[in-house]
Amino acid sequence: MKQKRKDKYLLRVTKAESLQVHDEPGHTLTLTEMEGEPIEHEVGVAGEFVSRRSVTFHDRTKGTGPMQGYVMAHFQYGSVFSTFEGNRDGSTKISTGTWKAYEGTGKLRGIKGGGTFKVTAGEGRNKFIMEMEGEYEAG
Repeated sequence: MKQKRKDKYLLRVTKAESLQVHDEPGHTLTLTEMEGEPIEHEVGVAGEFVSRRSVTFHDRTKGTGPMQGYVMAHFQYGSVFSTFEGNRDGSTKISTGTWKAYEGTGKLRGIKGGGTFKVTAGEGRNKFIMEMEGEYEAG
C-alpha cells in the first residue's frame, strides 16, 4: 500500500570542502555532509525518527548550479537510503529537486518511492530547512 510523506527537517552542515575551478569567476565544486532532525514529521511504518545524514556534491557558479547526493535516514524499525538531484538558484538561495529511495532495511526493506524537496536558508550559519514530500511503498 502506497503511503504519502510530507516532512520538514532542520539540516546542519557538519563538514564541507570547497574548491575553486578557476575556469570562470565564482565556479566551485563542493562536497558537503549534513545531519538533520525533524521539525514536522509523522511517524511511519518504521517507527520513531533516529537520525538523518546526507552527502551532497554541488557544482555552482556564483551560487547557482546542480547538486546530487545521498541520504541515509534511520528510524526505530528500519532505515532508508535515497538519492537526490536538484538545482540551486543563487538569486533566491533556494534549492529544489527530486529524491528516490533505492534501498531499505527492517520494515523499510524493499522500499520503492520518491518525491520532491525544497531547501531554504535556516536561522543561523550553516543551517537549512528542507521540506520534502512524496510517496513510498515498503516491501
